[in-house]
Amino acid sequence: MIDLKRRNRRPLIAMSSMSDIGFLLLIFIMLISLINQRYEEPIEYPEAKLLEKTQEKDNLEIWIEAGGAVSVEGNRVTGEQLEHIIAQSLAETPGIRVHVIADKNAPYRHIDSVVKVLQKLQHRVVSFVVKEEL
Repeated sequence: MIDLKRRNRRPLIAMSSMSDIGFLLLIFIMLISLINQRYEEPIEYPEAKLLEKTQEKDNLEIWIEAGGAVSVEGNRVTGEQLEHIIAQSLAETPGIRVHVIADKNAPYRHIDSVVKVLQKLQHRVVSFVVKEEL
């Protein structure tokens, strides 16, 4: 008689290569998430009924907090510094869009001071960022 016992053969999977792939994916995801970071101030956005979508990249963002503090790229600036930053950005990229992102409780005089700097530099590619009204 021939003994025909079946052997349970399970294929061997090399787990060391799986951990290497997982580690490389983790590094890739971490690097990509660092590249896409952007500076934001904690503000309450004003609301609007009619919106026009603009490009999200390559903009100069001017943040105005509820207390009136103006900042660009995380740095608080004065009116003269703001004028210099906008002029420098225009020299580097002539068609750059300026996004004014103001808290809905910010006094209008602070928003107006930013608009006057833009008028002084004769820059007209400006967007006021708002939240869509639901």
